[in-house]
Amino acid sequence: MTWTRRERLLAAINRRPVDRVPYAVWRHFPAVDRSPAGLAQATLRFHERYGSDFLKVTPRSASAVEAWGCVESDTVAPDGHRPCATCAVRSAEDWTRIRPLDPASADGYADQVETIVRLGFDRRIGDALVLMTLFSPLSLARKLSGDRLPDDLRQHPDRVTGALEAITETLIRFAERALGEGIAGVFYAIQVASRSVLDEEAYARFGEPYDRQVLASLEGRSGLTIIHAHGDRLLFDRLAGLPAHAWSWDAHATPPSLAEGQARVRGAVVGGLDSSRSLRDGTPADAVAEARDAVAQTGGIGLIVAPGCVVPLNTPDATLAAVIEALGGSLAPLPRVVGDG
Repeated sequence: MTWTRRERLLAAINRRPVDRVPYAVWRHFPAVDRSPAGLAQATLRFHERYGSDFLKVTPRSASAVEAWGCVESDTVAPDGHRPCATCAVRSAEDWTRIRPLDPASADGYADQVETIVRLGFDRRIGDALVLMTLFSPLSLARKLSGDRLPDDLRQHPDRVTGALEAITETLIRFAERALGEGIAGVFYAIQVASRSVLDEEAYARFGEPYDRQVLASLEGRSGLTIIHAHGDRLLFDRLAGLPAHAWSWDAHATPPSLAEGQARVRGAVVGGLDSSRSLRDGTPADAVAEARDAVAQTGGIGLIVAPGCVVPLNTPDATLAAVIEALGGSLAPLPRVVGDG
């Protein structure tokens, strides 16, 4: 029997045996991602080459915050994102200017909706699930304010809370619009559930309640919700209690291991590949060894092999191809990927 990608992912999140372990890779396309048409085409070409079981749409970093006043830098980081050159929140009073947005017309969000439309569920997607990236409300608050967020949470909690409510409302509206356009699920990125960013009490008060609101709005509508825990010193047990189908983190950079994480979540674990050390800087054999170790840790059950974070721009095609072939995936002939940085 030939399995569809949807069947394979469903088996993984329900911890059933699979015909082969599912996998996915994704990246930024900074040369073209300021154009919805450019981002859509670059994403499709990349997906066509590597045949991931889900296709993750990775918009430019500032697209979720520019309508509130963030100005995106022209400097591209090695992983392909551009930081905010100017933050929208530069004083405590600025939090009160963060109001709910209409994602159909707001700068950045409208571009993301257009990207989804331009994907048009192209034949190159095949039967892969298409996931939109969604940053958590507190993660966006951090993008909006930079290093001042921890101090403002302590000194001006009511003002930050008002902004978080507006951000949450906007994200729920955007997710509803994206799902209505045919997106199958959400890659939900949480960048603040880390003791290197905030203590557990702060995340429990200002992060988790809003994460639960957004994730609750997806239940029954998203076919695949992946929680991506970014960073180190993760508040993993809190994240494991959130409603989702799968959990992603860089197990090479921070505990828990994939095996330990698998024992603490209900669905699938996503990861196993070190984005920098093996994919970008290592040999194909190094990356294949990591993929095989991920399968060994989990018994190949409840696992989606993937990078711990976005694939860096200068990652060799030969390395990604070797991993996919080792997992039993299929490769299309190498196209010219628009937006290669």
